[in-house]
Amino acid sequence: MSGESDKERRDTVDEFGDAVNMTPARLKKWLATDESKSVGQSDGGESVGHASGRRIVELLEKKKADLTDDDIAHMRKVVGYVHRHVKQRPSGDITETRWRYSLMNWGHDPAK
Repeated sequence: MSGESDKERRDTVDEFGDAVNMTPARLKKWLATDESKSVGQSDGGESVGHASGRRIVELLEKKKADLTDDDIAHMRKVVGYVHRHVKQRPSGDITETRWRYSLMNWGHDPAK
């Protein structure tokens, strides 16, 4: 056991559900685009956000009862990223911005 209470796990799952506003199908489709692959920090390979997006799809498709401690930890990371990044919203139209694309890799579409 992780030492986390059931309530803490439920809270994390709920916060993840609030932060991630894209469906697994929409996120999969987005991750296949050039725009998705063009943003984020990478060491020459897949960006951190893009890899996270693939993991988020898996998490969204998993039953809550099957979530591991590692899954919960990643959900917490996603929630933190989305909350931090949303606060950095640029002014003006965000439709085709790297800021929006980066958030979408993490399962959150701010234009939704």
